[in-house]
Amino acid sequence: MQVGKTPYARFDLNDYTVPHTHVRRTLSVLADDQRVRVFDGVQEIANHSRSYDSGAQVEDPPHIQALVEHKRQARAHRGVDRLSHAAPAAARLLERAAERGHNLGAITASLLRLLDRYGAVALEAAIMEALARDVPHPNAVRLALERAREEQGQPPPTALCLSEAVARRDAPVRSHALASYDEIIEAAQPQGDLDEQ
Repeated sequence: MQVGKTPYARFDLNDYTVPHTHVRRTLSVLADDQRVRVFDGVQEIANHSRSYDSGAQVEDPPHIQALVEHKRQARAHRGVDRLSHAAPAAARLLERAAERGHNLGAITASLLRLLDRYGAVALEAAIMEALARDVPHPNAVRLALERAREEQGQPPPTALCLSEAVARRDAPVRSHALASYDEIIEAAQPQGDLDEQ
């Protein structure tokens, strides 16, 4: 059986979890009146009590927990990548914070908020200042940003939090060539009208 992009193998009108590492693969199912077992080659990767319902999702908690953890780590990596591109010094700050046992997820989230509020150039300078003071923590970065803002006489930045509906509504729209409208109008006009013109 072919498993799609979600970690469920369908058997007899029910879905049974498999480890998320085995999605988009062809797996084998062996079932009897009590159990449904799923194999990748000769390796058993899932073993469930058989359900005789229709449309049930039979889940093994370790499969779900592993998927949740994988997604959490993927989100953290996306945040670190975004930070590293915007402010390359962030990678060094995170390394030093890890050496001291700080929570990297919380630090990444804080730095991303500062990036959104102050911009990449200001964040990079503030991170460099925090590293020079040997304080690899977002509070040191925030203080450096605030100090620089006050020295320049700028007002505090305001975070603009839009609802998802407003953000979607205000998304930029790409325009396309207007010549296609002329083609539609020409195609819709009867041939006699064109001849008279």
